[in-house]
Amino acid sequence: MRVLAPLLLLVALVAIAAAGYWLKRPPEAVTVPCVDPVSGCAFSHHGAPASVRFSVRPAPLEAFELNVRAVNAARISAEFQMIGMDMGFNRYDLRPVADGTWASTVTLPACVSGQGSWVLYLDLDGSRYALPFSTQ
Repeated sequence: MRVLAPLLLLVALVAIAAAGYWLKRPPEAVTVPCVDPVSGCAFSHHGAPASVRFSVRPAPLEAFELNVRAVNAARISAEFQMIGMDMGFNRYDLRPVADGTWASTVTLPACVSGQGSWVLYLDLDGSRYALPFSTQ
């Protein structure tokens, strides 16, 4: 009995940790082809048209405007990750600026590798979209 109680406690703690990890995982991202984000890229969000556009071709540590058009969205955030490299926490919460249009001034994180392959992860009301793009 002396061994059983601590063992049961350990099993319960491991189960709680596993459940927490499972529930906190971000949803899988839907890949959206985006040839030129400066011209804009269209996609569908819950059956409604949506789009994303950069104000200029991005470069690390240079601010630019990110615009997302998504009618009826309640919350939009963006995150930039370099392909194959963790860029740390860099989430931006977009703010509504017009009817169905959200925007934020954003900056790509610095990277010493000089690689130009990036992914913009957009979170629209809990749905996640991945838009690959290049800075070169």
